[in-house]
Amino acid sequence: MFKKRDRNAVRVIRHERVRKKISGTPARPRLSVYRSLNHIYAQIIDDTAGNTLVAASTLEKEIAAQIGEADKKGAAKIVGKVVAQRALEKGIKEVVFDRGGYIYTGRVAELAAGAREGGLDF
Repeated sequence: MFKKRDRNAVRVIRHERVRKKISGTPARPRLSVYRSLNHIYAQIIDDTAGNTLVAASTLEKEIAAQIGEADKKGAAKIVGKVVAQRALEKGIKEVVFDRGGYIYTGRVAELAAGAREGGLDF
């Protein structure tokens, strides 16, 4: 009998395949995205040192106040803008986008659009 794989397990395999090709450097860190059912998280990571430089998520009180009655895609765009603003404050202008194994549509694409509007290049 054929057993269907868990969707998240398939996503993790896809993410590992992408991570073989991209990594964050001090000059161009990695913007990583994690998407749960109700929230979205973004962090900028320097993989050579193993440090998270900047992070933002919909769980933070200041971001939750900005979101208000927005839908999940609107919330993702706000998180993208906030992470871009925090990155620019630390002097980070260019990043490598890591979609985390998710398909580049919906909330992931909105987060990327918000980060671009905020001033990040990738």
